[in-house]
Amino acid sequence: MTTTTQSLTFRKMHGAGNDFVILDSRGRARVTTPKLAAALGDRHRGVGFDQLAELRDADDADLVLDFWNSDGTMAGACGNATRCVAWLVMQQQERDTLTIRTERGLLQAERRNGRVWVNMGAPLTDWDKIPLSAPHDSLHLPLDGDPVGVGMGNPHCVFIVNDAEKVALEEQGARVERDPLFPERTNVEFVSLLGEDHLRMRVWERGTGVTLACGSGACAAAVAAAQRGLTGPRVVLELDGGTLEAEWRDDGVWLTGPVADVFEAELTADFLGAL
Repeated sequence: MTTTTQSLTFRKMHGAGNDFVILDSRGRARVTTPKLAAALGDRHRGVGFDQLAELRDADDADLVLDFWNSDGTMAGACGNATRCVAWLVMQQQERDTLTIRTERGLLQAERRNGRVWVNMGAPLTDWDKIPLSAPHDSLHLPLDGDPVGVGMGNPHCVFIVNDAEKVALEEQGARVERDPLFPERTNVEFVSLLGEDHLRMRVWERGTGVTLACGSGACAAAVAAAQRGLTGPRVVLELDGGTLEAEWRDDGVWLTGPVADVFEAELTADFLGAL
């Protein structure tokens, strides 16, 4: 990026307050680098986002999606960004179905009654698939608070608590993210039961910090709550930024929720040239 003299168009979107920069690189070479992602993710000197999603051409799907955290590291999965991109491409192409290739695998997206659902794949519960640093029962991880470990293409540590509002999210999230139990670090969710199949969730995302929502985290929380016998396979989750729904089916965990297309703009040649 050090020699570029061209501007770069991007789009800003969010799903339940979980906000994204969207770069469309279909028909051209991939543009995102760790340095660009970190610069764009800076909310004071860049644009600011929870994750960056870059669309690329695919041979075996409608498109490929790459995800980046605001610290310049890559993320293997991002449910709300996947939903936002699926909605955007469906609008552009006047379609109701889509296949998206991510590091997680081949994901299916469908529009039903005006809402876009994305199948985030089957949850991973084997210790080496989450992954953990050593063999443990993923339903009862050896950490204070007895959390559940779930892989959704990225690792999640889900704490079932009496009241998610009372959790010291920044302190506990930062500590658990880098616990030696998680060799790739982890996302951290704190979940409490509000009613039948109704959860309150707060989240700390690895590489980003506190976010208003997390789609893959909502899927992980739904799986953890169902495994513990607290809910059925379909739940409504109240997050700081809005409401998501997740349904654990035989073919994977399906996710839906609100989508907001905020604006489209250009990064200047000066900004890009300074990287």
